[in-house]
Amino acid sequence: MPSPFDLTGKRALVTGSSRGLGLAMAKALAEAGATVVLNARDAVALGAAAQDLAATGATVHAVAFDVTNRESINEAIKHIEDEIGPIDILVNNAGMQFRSSLESFPPEKFDQLIATNLTSVFNVSQPVSRHMISRGQGKIINTCSLMSGMARAAIAPYAASKAAVANITRGMAVDWAPHGLNVNGIAPGYFATELNESLSKNPKFNSWLEARTPMGRWGRPEELGGAVVFLASGAASFINGHILYVDGAFSATA
Repeated sequence: MPSPFDLTGKRALVTGSSRGLGLAMAKALAEAGATVVLNARDAVALGAAAQDLAATGATVHAVAFDVTNRESINEAIKHIEDEIGPIDILVNNAGMQFRSSLESFPPEKFDQLIATNLTSVFNVSQPVSRHMISRGQGKIINTCSLMSGMARAAIAPYAASKAAVANITRGMAVDWAPHGLNVNGIAPGYFATELNESLSKNPKFNSWLEARTPMGRWGRPEELGGAVVFLASGAASFINGHILYVDGAFSATA
């Protein structure tokens, strides 16, 4: 019997995948058999990531575009659909962080953060969904956050953006499930990535996190692999509008 987690023959576009959690999820999808399309704005970093992933035997394409630029997105989606093949799986992972107390938060950074974390999910999903709807199937997975359901000091705009990503995920599921699409979110807890480098190098925060997380440690990027493969696969055929927390039980404890 074929494995319900086998993604052979599927094509997956992962935004923000030249490093960190995006690259880790792309690797997991490739290991499950999918052809992966990596994306980032930095063409040099993107090319290096694609080369490294291809060296493992994966089938990889690199398409540089800015997830905040609709014209760039539309051109890229058309190129992928026409030249690489139908997008079966979309992982909206591009994101950014900026830390500041809310009263001092630069307005231009607020706009940039919302555009990158939230508006990009709509920007990319809309044109991709139109192709998926015409085919009657497709998987969309949005990267939410532990902060989709809570907040911490100095990251209020980030928390707001990720709460909105969680709810637009539910809205996409409601609108597109009748057309055969599955739309779900993954909410990572604290993972040791470049985005969190300033926190992981802070002894006080590191001690607090290890004490606060029941599993007693940071997450490793590769530990998102099972979640993304599951939601992208036939094993999750009746899961829609769900936010899957991958956080070492952080959100389960008071």
